[in-house]
Amino acid sequence: MSLKLNMLPPSVNNMSVRVFVRAAGLPYEEENVWGQTQGDEYLSKYPAGLTPTIESDELPRGVLGESVAVMMYLASREGRDDLYPTDLKRRAMVDGANFYTMSILYPLVARATYPRLSFAGYPGEVAATEASDEDKEAARKSAEDAIPRVLDTYRQFYGTEGGFIGGGDSPSIADIRLVCTLEFLAVMDTDLPDWTKDYMQRVESALGDAYSEPAADVRGYIAQTTGAAVAG
Repeated sequence: MSLKLNMLPPSVNNMSVRVFVRAAGLPYEEENVWGQTQGDEYLSKYPAGLTPTIESDELPRGVLGESVAVMMYLASREGRDDLYPTDLKRRAMVDGANFYTMSILYPLVARATYPRLSFAGYPGEVAATEASDEDKEAARKSAEDAIPRVLDTYRQFYGTEGGFIGGGDSPSIADIRLVCTLEFLAVMDTDLPDWTKDYMQRVESALGDAYSEPAADVRGYIAQTTGAAVAG
């Protein structure tokens, strides 16, 4: 069953679903909705005005947003135990890692990287205020400094140092969501721990072109925006 995927190529939030549909071998139509998400047509379908979204007649409102929710739904629909385990013990680890990524890690990543990627900050954050450039940089650096400690939770608790989240032989949706998030860390001053680099490479190698093709859009945007070469 085909579905429409609305996405923005430079976004790691969008990248995670773009990787997923390719890894799962799903038929899909991908549309770049850059500049459209605040328009009446898009908002009439999804008032949050965010991406990624999928559109399908089988959904209660015809649309579903939020990258993790989209992956959970599609993996469950397709019976993809390899991507989203049905075993409750393994699924608990995948769900826990995903919620930790979205509630703890990603907000820090956004605060640390969005200013350097020319992305707008979220309301209420220093980057989105009239604060001085010095104060904005201090806030950005504070978020960056907190990331290594947060990352170590994945190594100590979720098993990313030598394997995949959920204990499977291949990446789960939690691995996809985490590694896509880590792509933005290329713009940080703080170097990533070696285990993190190894983990990212392990996930990309396991997923092949399903990962590398969407990653090229994110890496290309980073290189264009910051003038830095991003390793692939």
